[in-house]
Amino acid sequence: MVDLNDIALFVQVVRYGSFAEAARRLGLPANTVSRRIQQLEAQLDTRLMQRSTRKLTLTNAGQVFHERCAGPVDGLVEASQALASGGQAPSGLVRVAAPADFFEFFPMAWIAEFLAAYPQVRLDFVLSDARADLIAEQIDIAFRGGQLPDSGYIGRQLLGERSDGLVASPAYLAARGAPGSLQDLANHDCVTAGHVSGHASWRLVGPDGTEEEVQVSGRFSGNTAQALRKAALAGLGIALLPPSMATLDVQAGLLVPVLPAYQQTSHGHSVLYPSRRHLPTAVSAFIEWMKEKLEVLETLEPTPSNSEI
Repeated sequence: MVDLNDIALFVQVVRYGSFAEAARRLGLPANTVSRRIQQLEAQLDTRLMQRSTRKLTLTNAGQVFHERCAGPVDGLVEASQALASGGQAPSGLVRVAAPADFFEFFPMAWIAEFLAAYPQVRLDFVLSDARADLIAEQIDIAFRGGQLPDSGYIGRQLLGERSDGLVASPAYLAARGAPGSLQDLANHDCVTAGHVSGHASWRLVGPDGTEEEVQVSGRFSGNTAQALRKAALAGLGIALLPPSMATLDVQAGLLVPVLPAYQQTSHGHSVLYPSRRHLPTAVSAFIEWMKEKLEVLETLEPTPSNSEI
């Protein structure tokens, strides 16, 4: 019969990314950890991990086995810790993967607010536009925008579909005027995602619910939403941005809605975590808090002004 302790040990090795780190955290000799994982593989007659000098990589069988076992193991660990501590407050390190420009639109003050509310929690942000390997990089949660690929991780939607809107700086509109219709955008500078042709196609839903398409172009393009936002702030043209990125600028008068009756529906925001149905309380608390803050960014109403188009 398979030793359940070895299964729990396997889950911890995956979490910590190496035999040595798991051994250090669990207070066991590294060769004992390695031997017990080899014993587990022999009992299952399946290789669970590929070993190298740099890192451990799960095989397909190991990935499936981890997905099935991690939740129950974490649940038992969490239950025992809660019983032993009397239900203590969330604590420990939470490693978060997020886009490189995350703090360009997400106020750092909100992070300070979370840390003040949970003084025993530490946050480590790994900021990169590359997709993180949650297991290899020991990431607890990763934030994703758009439709989630089938990655084998557990995904939870924080925000549903959103309506991106058109915005421009007051200076741009003063110099070029405001478009009166969607097709007028063809005669304006628009900041868009980069394309070698210099042109892009925007499909937006109008006030009657009908989707319309317009070909746009401009003298600036970029491959991140934050670059497009900054270009719009600098007066380089009209941008199509999500509310979470544009609302605070609109409220501050730095950007002005353009043709507000036209919107583009985009996929929302989700969080991924590496196959755990029972999350540590610190991770759960951070996810719930982040969901609340993202909803604030999405639902803030722009302050009306005489310059609003």
